[in-house]
Amino acid sequence: MTGVAVFREARNAVLIALGILSAALGLKGFLLAGGLIDGGVTGVSMLLDKVTTLPLAVWLPLVNLPFLAVAYRLIGKVFALRSVLGIAGLAFALAFVDFPAVTSDRLLEAVFGGFFLGGGIGLAMRGGAVLDGTEIAALLISKRSHLLKVGDVILGFNVALFLVAMSVLGVEAALYSILTYFTAAKMLDFVLHGIEEYTAITIVSSQSDAIRSEIMTALGRGVTVYRGYGGMTGSEQHILFCVVTRLEIGKVKTLIKNVDANAFIVSHALSEVEGGVVTRASLH
Repeated sequence: MTGVAVFREARNAVLIALGILSAALGLKGFLLAGGLIDGGVTGVSMLLDKVTTLPLAVWLPLVNLPFLAVAYRLIGKVFALRSVLGIAGLAFALAFVDFPAVTSDRLLEAVFGGFFLGGGIGLAMRGGAVLDGTEIAALLISKRSHLLKVGDVILGFNVALFLVAMSVLGVEAALYSILTYFTAAKMLDFVLHGIEEYTAITIVSSQSDAIRSEIMTALGRGVTVYRGYGGMTGSEQHILFCVVTRLEIGKVKTLIKNVDANAFIVSHALSEVEGGVVTRASLH
């Protein structure tokens, strides 16, 4: 393993660790103290914590387990392993790290609980892991359905969850929990720099053939090759264009940098993608 690869893995580990601490603070310091929940798989785990004798530290890994199995098969071993360690670390922090209740104001609990939880999930995703399996499930369902998008699946899941929460926690707590969910979602998007479900990546490199082969082999993604020339040098070169899911961005950049550390990479969010290899390929 090269020095660059070691540094990259160390950076990922730091991001995941910071994500765990931030998410644990949001959960234990704000949401659990106020009797509130978040959306997604984390919200299901928190709801089960309210209605059973088992604590959140137990429910969180149990409920996420099926989604981690899907991640192992469809996204990759490294991603799944990081996510297992991330969720296990979060469960450990919830069980053994003391986060005192910061405030008794429910509005502050909802807003700042979502702020720290969403920020923590975002940091973990920047490190190549997830602390909540909802997005994995949503990507899988949308991949198998032409009618449902990732956002539709997540929205439908959370609508059902908060309807159940109204009957279990009461209307007021459920409404504050919805505020928590939206705050966490906005914070997550902020940490990820507004990355949408799909991201377009343009690559300019003297090693374009090797990079194209790596992306197609390792990810199963299609790559479009443009012919261009340097504005300053006038020399002809190939420009690569591909579309990936946001869970794959880190892996794509790693593949590119392993081939050409000086490659020029531009990525930008896409609101919608239809057809082509990107919607048919397995998630990695």
